[in-house]
This record gives sequence, structure tokens and C-alpha cells, in this order.
Amino acid sequence: MIKFSNTSVYNFENAIRGARNPMNSWGQMDSSYNPSGQYVLGESDLKLARKLCVAGSDHRKFMRQIFVSVDIEAPLYWWKEYDTYKVGTVANSTSTMHKIHSKPIELDDCSHDHLDDASRELLQNFINEIEKIRKTYNETKNKEDWYKIIQLLPSSYNQMRTCSMNYENLVSMYHARKTHKLEEWHKFADWVATLPYADQLITSIQN
Repeated sequence: MIKFSNTSVYNFENAIRGARNPMNSWGQMDSSYNPSGQYVLGESDLKLARKLCVAGSDHRKFMRQIFVSVDIEAPLYWWKEYDTYKVGTVANSTSTMHKIHSKPIELDDCSHDHLDDASRELLQNFINEIEKIRKTYNETKNKEDWYKIIQLLPSSYNQMRTCSMNYENLVSMYHARKTHKLEEWHKFADWVATLPYADQLITSIQN
């Protein structure tokens, strides 16, 4: 299971202007904001952006200045792989350290969309036991009970993080992970494909 919300893409205007700095070609800029406040690339600007993207990472530095922010909710086993992307990305997560005991721990706090009935029942029983420990901890504040929760928490437990990255990050992530064994990465690739000009600047570009 993976969910994306509150996606924001910004700084297109400044990135495109910077892309024209090497040739002092600012006079050829033909992009503008539409009535909805979205920055729409003109034919000339899009042609330049595409040309630079195809030329390789050394030439498409402007892509590092197109920023994306998004809230992602995903299981810990997916976040473990996402965390390999440290350069140019930032993430603030909800805290299991501080808040894991503050609400009941339920089955739907975990990803279980690929479990059959027997496996789902097994996970439910496991979650029930962790929930008993959580209640005990809230009564006693015994740190050993808190440790039990943290160490028993399954890798399918879902965590939400607010992530920031740029279009160059996404070129690398999209092409490296779009055929990954985990379905969450396929859905990540589908989300990337919905971003402005993703077809011209991300999904059709070789890493």
C-alpha cells in the first residue's frame, strides 16, 4: 500500500530562466502563468528543456531546481528502500519513537493488501498482542514495554512522511525502480508520471 497526497511542484519559472543563462537567451522565453496560477511552458522553453534533458545530467542542471513536495504514506519495508536516495531529498516523518503509544494500533495501520485470509488473521493476532503491550505501557510507563512495541512493530506498519525532492532525483528514481518487484514502486512511478511535463522531462529521459 502506498498513498500520495498534497503534491506541490514549484520553481519552474526560475529553473527555465536559469537554463537560458549559458547562452543569454532570456529574450526567447515564451512561458507564462495561466489563470489557475500554473506555469505553462511555451514551445521554445519546452524545446530547450527537452534538448538539455536528452543531452544528459551534466546539461540538465535546471532539473535540480524544479522542486517537488509530497506526503507519502507507505510501509516501513518500502521506506527502507526509499532511504537509499539521500542526495537531494529530504523527509520529515511521523514519529514512532514519540507517538507510537498515543493511539490504538490496528490492522489497518499496516499494509495487508497482498495477504490472504489466513495471513491477515495471523497479522491481526500479532497486532492485538502489540496493542495489549501498548495499553500496559500507557498504564505503567515501563520503558521495557515501550521497547517491546518498537522492536515488535512489523515492517508492514505504515508511516507518513513529507518528502521534498527535485526533477533530477525523480529521473533517477523513476528509471531505477519502475520495474521493481515491489508494487509500491510501480505506484510511485505512476505518481511521477502525473507531474507537470513528466512525459517530456522525466519518464522518457534516460538516467
